[in-house]
Amino acid sequence: MKQFKTEDILSLKIPYNWDLLVEHFDWLQALYECPQDPEYHAEGNVGIHTKMVVEEMFQLEGWKQADALTRTILFTACLMHDISKPECTVIEKIEGSDQVRITSPKHAVKGAHRTRQQLINLSWPDYVKEQICQLVRYHGLPIWFWSKSNPGKAVIQASLSVNTEWLSWVAEADMRGRITKTLEDKLERVAYFAEFCKEQQCYGGARNFASPHTRFLYFQKKEVYPDAPIFDDTQAEVYLMCGLPGTGKDTWIAENVPDWPVVSLDNIRDDLNISFNGNQGKVIQAAQEQAKSYLRKQQSFVWNATNVNRQIRKKLIDLFTQYRAKVTIVYLPKPLSVVLRQNRQREVVIKESVIEKFLYRLEPPTVAEAHHVTVIE
Repeated sequence: MKQFKTEDILSLKIPYNWDLLVEHFDWLQALYECPQDPEYHAEGNVGIHTKMVVEEMFQLEGWKQADALTRTILFTACLMHDISKPECTVIEKIEGSDQVRITSPKHAVKGAHRTRQQLINLSWPDYVKEQICQLVRYHGLPIWFWSKSNPGKAVIQASLSVNTEWLSWVAEADMRGRITKTLEDKLERVAYFAEFCKEQQCYGGARNFASPHTRFLYFQKKEVYPDAPIFDDTQAEVYLMCGLPGTGKDTWIAENVPDWPVVSLDNIRDDLNISFNGNQGKVIQAAQEQAKSYLRKQQSFVWNATNVNRQIRKKLIDLFTQYRAKVTIVYLPKPLSVVLRQNRQREVVIKESVIEKFLYRLEPPTVAEAHHVTVIE
């Protein structure tokens, strides 16, 4: 078989050919081995469903009017939207019956991680790759957003990561690409999602806020409204670095804020003689004490660590903002090949298997988390 570049296949520079796709991508082959609940997917396994979804996308008016880049994003998102179903699928026997129930909990969240792994070495801009990942992550939101405790905040937060108009198209293709008695109900939900996003001023673009500080507090408190400006009482600034080991965080700090004090977890490990796999509790405690000493003096500083997990970032940002600091996340996305090459040039080389684990856990930051996010490509 002739070898094709993945970028050319996913960009549809090579005419659509489903058999070529299945032969080229082993993860797509695996979808044919994954069953689905016939109540919602009478068409059969995930591979059959995925093919139907892709081809339903081709029929949508939005697709027909889209430019080449948008089509690349939509096509790849549809192709990968259920990429993690094989690892997430659970088959349980229904009590008192010979029938079984098939579910795939968290397949969208895990699917975003797996999609990122598949795309990381492609030559596309980070924005393109992340739009695809976020379409995979949120592809179920148009169906379930109304069950959220705060539907308005849920769709507004999503709009900061993903184009919600594209999301509605992917969700519609996902619904049409199946055989189910609930199809009309699901399509009505998708249509309502689009209208609701328009009401929330976040359809096809990120919701605007009165100020970055207003936006930050909107996601921290209940009583904040996007259009109501809130007095910015921050007194210092913290740069929170974010990126895999070997992405150049130290270099960026040296070139951009050379005079700022740095709380470096790597340096603290060296000072405490604790390895990367040792007791990190002492390292974190020492780092937090350093940070607090700067915060008490209202002195700006850099927190330098990988910080690839959103939960870890939230704990740190909560600490910084208790002292009225303004937080900017500096994110350095790099192809895995670049990361591994730069890692081999470090004084302390990290095992490649460890870096790959970091990659799987990676959750790129959004402006819902901090006052600002700066992406360094």
